[in-house]
Amino acid sequence: MARLQFGAFLAPHHPLGESPTRLLRRDLDLAVHLDRLGFDEFWVGEHHSTGWEMIASPELFLAAAAERTRRIRLGTGVVSLPYHHPFTVAQRLVQLDHQSEGRLMFGSGPGALPSDAAMLMLDPMRQRDMQDEALGVIIRLLEGETVSYETDWFRMRDARLQILPHQERIPMTVASSISPSGMKLAGKYGIGALSIASTSTEGLLALPTQWSFAEESAAEHGRTVERRDWRVLLAWHLASNRDKARDEAVDGLQNWNNNYNAKVLGRPDAVHTDDKWALLDGATQRGASGAGAAIIGTPDDAIEAIRNLQDLTGGFGTAIGFVHDWADREATFRSWELFSRYVVPELQGTLRPMRASADHVGANKATLMAGAGAAIFAQIQRSERAQAEFAVTLQNAAQAQAEPGQTGVGQTGVGSSAAAASAFGSPDREGDER
Repeated sequence: MARLQFGAFLAPHHPLGESPTRLLRRDLDLAVHLDRLGFDEFWVGEHHSTGWEMIASPELFLAAAAERTRRIRLGTGVVSLPYHHPFTVAQRLVQLDHQSEGRLMFGSGPGALPSDAAMLMLDPMRQRDMQDEALGVIIRLLEGETVSYETDWFRMRDARLQILPHQERIPMTVASSISPSGMKLAGKYGIGALSIASTSTEGLLALPTQWSFAEESAAEHGRTVERRDWRVLLAWHLASNRDKARDEAVDGLQNWNNNYNAKVLGRPDAVHTDDKWALLDGATQRGASGAGAAIIGTPDDAIEAIRNLQDLTGGFGTAIGFVHDWADREATFRSWELFSRYVVPELQGTLRPMRASADHVGANKATLMAGAGAAIFAQIQRSERAQAEFAVTLQNAAQAQAEPGQTGVGQTGVGSSAAAASAFGSPDREGDER
């Protein structure tokens, strides 16, 4: 497989009580931060209720992010297709792909919040079929086809896009949870999948089976799916040591669990918990409800957890970090920075040749330094003035080492001069040998 990539998933899940204007600005700041840190992808969701998940149009948000960022790819994570006429979705995608100069990724889903569907009077039993119908039409439109189509919820006649995407083909993905429907849809159309519900022991163990649904569906429809197009959601908060990470995240995690997942959403796997430390321990052991496998600790903890998840699943293409407010802004931004500095290069193999080079030099340092020293001294021997100056240098080095408190390190070359004296011996002896 290609090297593992990394991204962020912004639902968002913002606690009540803050200005939505300031929250949106902070989310845009995060997009800029992740772009500077070299993350590959940034996904933004669509929601219309609960108060916590307050981005209604990922396309609008990503258009603003596109103007502030340089290289990070921008994904709708996801557009809830039953809420929209598929022609207007395709039109918005094309425009956003051009405005971002080809950085758009199209993620779709049936709609995650029952409260959204209830306001729009949608039958939950129909939403996944509606997503399938809309997605098939959108793909045809994006490929330049003229489409006539009629269902019980949308109609179009001789519909075609007046502008095609900036990219030859916009990368596409569908949201998937423990239900096989998302993976089957990915296989049907030969596109990627975003596993957003690896939130518990059951969810994690279901991941290998989930991918088999995609492969079986792809074979049934004459398509292929690639593991490099499979994205798996995790949640992390990192600090320089595990105790610090836990202290920074514990209160925010408890607020998010108790006041959103349990009180507002009523997730079956979310229970109000008074013991915040027990809740944190449970999240790191079994997963955080709605956020994926949770890692609260050090970069080394994240490296180990992601490697274990790769082994469990058989491999995936992108690890997506769930954006949360468990810690304050400064600690959160620092967590993403630690991830980019230590976790990403370790898992991508960037550090392997650097360590190999350091090990090789360390194992051969005596031979290498002796050769370099001999070459330097050979040049010194060619000049009487250089020999005289070097003799003074050796004398000063010997005096410095003899004085109490002198370490020979960082003192105007004393350390290197002493090493030279040891390596070269006296000028007369070295001169005689040559």
